[in-house]
Amino acid sequence: MKKSKVFWGYAVIALVIYAVVQLLITTGVIDIYYKNMLITMCINIMLAVSLHIVIGVTGQFSIGHAGFLAVGAYISAIITTKLMLPFPLAILLGAVAAAIAGLIVGIPTLRLKGDYLAIATLGFAEIIRIIFLNTDYVGGAAGMQVKYLSNWTYAFVGVVLTILVISNFTNSRHGRACISIREDEVAADAMGINTTYYKVVAFVIGSFFAGLAGAIFAHNFYIIQPTTFGFLKSFDILIYVVLGGLGSLSGSVIAAIFLTVVSAYLANFPETRMIIYSLVLIIVMLYRPTGLMGTKEITDLFKFGKKGGTK
Repeated sequence: MKKSKVFWGYAVIALVIYAVVQLLITTGVIDIYYKNMLITMCINIMLAVSLHIVIGVTGQFSIGHAGFLAVGAYISAIITTKLMLPFPLAILLGAVAAAIAGLIVGIPTLRLKGDYLAIATLGFAEIIRIIFLNTDYVGGAAGMQVKYLSNWTYAFVGVVLTILVISNFTNSRHGRACISIREDEVAADAMGINTTYYKVVAFVIGSFFAGLAGAIFAHNFYIIQPTTFGFLKSFDILIYVVLGGLGSLSGSVIAAIFLTVVSAYLANFPETRMIIYSLVLIIVMLYRPTGLMGTKEITDLFKFGKKGGTK
C-alpha cells in the first residue's frame, strides 16, 4: 500500500511537470531555444540513466554507449525517412535494434573485465560509426537528412519510461543480483548468481534505452552524421554517470541536467567553452570526488527526520 502511494505520488509530480512545461511552450513563454534545451536535457537524462544500469548498478566499465545511440538514431531515421512509417514505430524499432546490438556485443565481451571490456565496447562503437560512415544508403560521411518529428511530449515520456523501468529493475531481485556483481563478482558467482546472464541483461536494457534516446535525438535535428557518434560522445555520457555518483540514479539525472545547462550557456563562448567546461568538472570532482550524490538517491535526503528502524 505504501509503495503504491509513493508510485502515484511520483506519477502526479511527473504529470504536473509535463502539464506546466507544455502550457509554457503553448503560450510562448518557453521559446524555441529553451524548448530545444529541454528536449536535449531529456535525451541526455535517458543516456545517463541507461549507462547508469551498466556502470553504476552492474559495475561494468563500458565506454561505447554512443554506438547504441547511433543504432537507434539511424534505424529510426531509415524507418521514417526511407520507409515512411510512423514515428512511434520508428522509436520502438530503433530501441529494439539497439537492444539486439547490445545482445550481440554483450554475450562475447561481457566475459571481459575492467580495461579490456572498456576497450572492447569502445571498439564496437567505432565499428558502428565506420559502418554508417561508409554506407551510401544513409548518406555516408555527408550524413542523412531526417524529418523533424521529436517534441517535448516524446522526450518527456521517454525520460519517464527510462527512469521507471530502470528504477524498478534496480529495486527488484534481479537488480540486487546486479548490485552484488558490482560489489564482488567472485562472491556473487560463488553464491550461485549467473553473473554473465545478469551482466548481459543489464547491458541489453541499457542499450534499449540508449537506442530510444537515439531515435528522439535523430528526429530533433534535420541531419545526423557519423561524426556525431564518435568516442567523445561516449565520454560525454560517461561523465554524466561519474559526475552524478556511481550507483546513484538521481545523481545521473542531476549531472545530465547540470551539464546540459552548462554546455548550452557556454555555446556563446566557443573559444573558451571546453576550458571552462573542464574547469567546472575539475572543481566539482575536487570537492565531490565520489560524485554529486555519491551512492545515495535524492529521496534519501528527505529521510533525515524519519524515526524508528533497526536498533
